[in-house]
Amino acid sequence: MRIGELSKRSGFTRDTIRFYEKMGLISLPDDDRNRFQFKDYPEKVLRRLVAIRQIKEYGFTLQETLGLLVLYEEGVLEQERGLRYVQRKIERIDQQIGEMIRFRSRLQQVLEGGRTGSCPIDRILEEM
Repeated sequence: MRIGELSKRSGFTRDTIRFYEKMGLISLPDDDRNRFQFKDYPEKVLRRLVAIRQIKEYGFTLQETLGLLVLYEEGVLEQERGLRYVQRKIERIDQQIGEMIRFRSRLQQVLEGGRTGSCPIDRILEEM
């Protein structure tokens, strides 16, 4: 199938599909081009794009998704290793949540300081 059909069936834009190909998330052997040099994507690329979308829905980044795919394809993604991968992802999310809570707290202080005429961001900008 051509990229237009692949885009419709996968729900990814053509640009996203091209980007994923450059990143190595999907690949297409050179012999999968027709005589006019158009790429002819096989069904397995569609299935891979669907898998990528599903993995991303769990919050994995594209790099993490690529890592999972590589481990799976190399046959070294046994259950225990997969669970460790997920555990590390949860730990990173917890760390990000902590950072977001700290940012929110600091922003709340800005709001409160702004109401009393003592906005810390104003002071930062004035010191430039």
